[in-house]
Amino acid sequence: MQKFEPRDRKVKILATVGPASRSPEMLERLFKAGVDAFRVNMSHGDQDTHAQTIAAIRAVEKKFGRPIAILADLQGPKLRVGTFKDGKAVIRHGGHFTLDRKQEPGDENRVQLPHPELFGLMEKGQRLLINDGKIRLRVIRASEDEILCSAEVGGVISDRKGVNVPDAEVPIPALTDKDRRDLAFAMAQGADWIGLSFVQRPEDLAEARKLMGGKGALCAKIEKPMAVRRLDEIIELSDGIMVARGDLGVELEPQEVPPLQKQIVGAARHAGKPVIVATQMLESMIESPAPTRAEVSDVANAVYDGADAVMLSAETAAGDWPEEAVTIMDKIAVQVERDSAYLARVRFLDTPPDRTTADALAHACMTISDTVTIRAVTVFTGSGSTARRVARERPSVPMLVLTPSNTTARRCALLWGAHAVATKDIGSFEEMIAKGKRMALRHGFAQGGDKLIALAGVPFGTPGSTNLIHVVTLSGNELDHHDG
Repeated sequence: MQKFEPRDRKVKILATVGPASRSPEMLERLFKAGVDAFRVNMSHGDQDTHAQTIAAIRAVEKKFGRPIAILADLQGPKLRVGTFKDGKAVIRHGGHFTLDRKQEPGDENRVQLPHPELFGLMEKGQRLLINDGKIRLRVIRASEDEILCSAEVGGVISDRKGVNVPDAEVPIPALTDKDRRDLAFAMAQGADWIGLSFVQRPEDLAEARKLMGGKGALCAKIEKPMAVRRLDEIIELSDGIMVARGDLGVELEPQEVPPLQKQIVGAARHAGKPVIVATQMLESMIESPAPTRAEVSDVANAVYDGADAVMLSAETAAGDWPEEAVTIMDKIAVQVERDSAYLARVRFLDTPPDRTTADALAHACMTISDTVTIRAVTVFTGSGSTARRVARERPSVPMLVLTPSNTTARRCALLWGAHAVATKDIGSFEEMIAKGKRMALRHGFAQGGDKLIALAGVPFGTPGSTNLIHVVTLSGNELDHHDG
């Protein structure tokens, strides 16, 4: 096992795997460059390829002895038009265009829309956006058989281009048959997180949660304006949130996305749920070895906002410079977190603790680390809930998460400030203190004479019993004892 030094930052990096990065050699290079978690995009590739990718990620995990989270991102119910006689057609600016239920190939005047649930739902004045918003249609009238539109923005339309319906809640399930197959596959492969696409309402999470059977964590992707209207309910029913700015930016005006990003990040942080900012963060690095200044500022702003993780999409999946993209994202995050104003900025959001003992103690960890010179908060947890409570407070020092559960350790790879270690369970207060000291020394968080905060629940092994906080001083000889 190769020695691995803790990351010099608290925000996490999530990288998408694709043709440019799925080789075992590149996955290892990306991990060493700074990746904490990998996203497997179920919209592309087949299950055999994904299985090989997951096995390669687990091999990296074993080689370096570090938990790595795998997020399996489901495709979701993407709406698409049908096909065209010549594979494509041109919709005239200002002209009329019809979406109907006819089976025959389309032309410049019409095309099939193979989604019967949209007919009769659409109303005059509502919008239909095609090909990521490049074509913008406005409904003139709609019936059970056809939707007549005017083309506010025309252009070339081709086979099976995606359709966005920003002004209506579309009555389609959040999971397609393909998603159900992919979800079962991801669970069998031991994925740590499931990304649920195109969530519109809290009820959309129910089927996925049921099919997961108590395994894995559920990340709701916020990419529909309808989801924002019921954001708090969706956050409550999920384990984490992704600000998926791609489709969100299609269905909204561009200037509406930044305030929404801050709103979503803030709401997730209030709830103590991990939140990921995703899409086009270093987009120019798909082809360029260096980002634009605007992209650097975009990543930095997400870090300043206190996001738990920032994500790379095509930059690492299909780009020419995957390792460089991770390296620069790591450098941006480290630089931001070294800013003397960072802690004040990341705590601009008031996250008062709930009226529970566990939340009060998590809040105390923050205030103690601000008052006394503390090197780390050592958290003993089975489920990870105590770690999430501490992370919610954004303490000034790293969090060493000790857990007997590999599942919990991997899940924490997307949690702000967490360095998780899967280790043998503890049975007493004395054992907890001794192990916390050893692990802090072993993993480079402290040395002799340093102070640590220990947070846990007594009796041990009882979920939700966090009731103990203790400040300890290391002598430096604790490493004489060896354990797992």
